[in-house]
Amino acid sequence: MKFVLQYVGCFFAFFSAGFLIISTWTDCWMVNADDSLEVSTKCRGLWWECVTNVFDGIQTCDEYDSIYAEHSVKLVLTRAMMITADILSGFGFLFLVLGLDCVKFLPDEPLIKLRICLVSGVLLLLAGLPGITGSVWYAVDVYVERSSLLFHNVFLGIQYKFGWSCWLGMAGSLGCFLSGSLLTCCMYLFRETSSGRFHSAYSLRKGYSSAATVVTNVHLPPSQTATSKMYAVDTRV
Repeated sequence: MKFVLQYVGCFFAFFSAGFLIISTWTDCWMVNADDSLEVSTKCRGLWWECVTNVFDGIQTCDEYDSIYAEHSVKLVLTRAMMITADILSGFGFLFLVLGLDCVKFLPDEPLIKLRICLVSGVLLLLAGLPGITGSVWYAVDVYVERSSLLFHNVFLGIQYKFGWSCWLGMAGSLGCFLSGSLLTCCMYLFRETSSGRFHSAYSLRKGYSSAATVVTNVHLPPSQTATSKMYAVDTRV
């Protein structure tokens, strides 16, 4: 059962980290709403904006200004949270790979490998928090902005809705929560079992060593050695 949990957690961790990284560095966090008059698809990401012609498929992208330039709070905080989620999920996946039983890393230390899996689960849980916060907040902000424009009958020529990059960030964050929960809650039970077995084996070895020492002392008393020496001296004489 432990192997199944490890592999399931590794599966979700791999795809979750990949989804978060792809979401952070793709350009479709905001996409223009479906309109029959539009001849191009406009996508806005965290780093650049792209326009794709619907007839010939030609895409042109414009990068935003330098990171030191003045940007909206939504853009800056979403960048920070998604980059944090990428780093934490990446380290969580790497730690999980080292903690797998099939990986020849510390093969004689099962407790240490279980602790590595627990650390991986904690990192994945921490990665899911900024990931889900950044992606959901960005999506809600886009929806509120669009709804307010529709409510006040304001038409700026184009209206946006959140795109597939935002959905990918949400999916990656939920996957981090799922894999982290599996590794922290379920693997903790195996940690308790393994600790009990380790202490039992240690007590058994300690008792065996003590018994062997007693047997050695019984069969080889100190007086026997002294008597043998005296007998050898008397024989020579």
